[in-house]
Amino acid sequence: MMISKTERKRFRTIGHTLKPIVTIAGNGLSDSVLNELDRALEDHELIKVKINAENREDRSSTVQQITEQTNTHLVQRIGNVALIYKAAVKPNPKLSNVMRSRII
Repeated sequence: MMISKTERKRFRTIGHTLKPIVTIAGNGLSDSVLNELDRALEDHELIKVKINAENREDRSSTVQQITEQTNTHLVQRIGNVALIYKAAVKPNPKLSNVMRSRII
């Protein structure tokens, strides 16, 4: 299921103030990084991921691997930071960036 343009715009607005939760360094996507991504997505739904890669192609392929392996949607990518979204099974209103933005 794709996210609509209005959802994408809303997520970008919410993501503007977020800080990267997960940083992917030289070792790339290991099992522990994928587990941390899954945990962060289940808690927050919308997260920023910082990718420390040598060049643009490596960053692009890493973002593509993230979206495929975690079944997420890429909302936006600027430089070495990607904003990704995955709807939580049971969202926690205190942790979910999406639900907290509705309250404010």
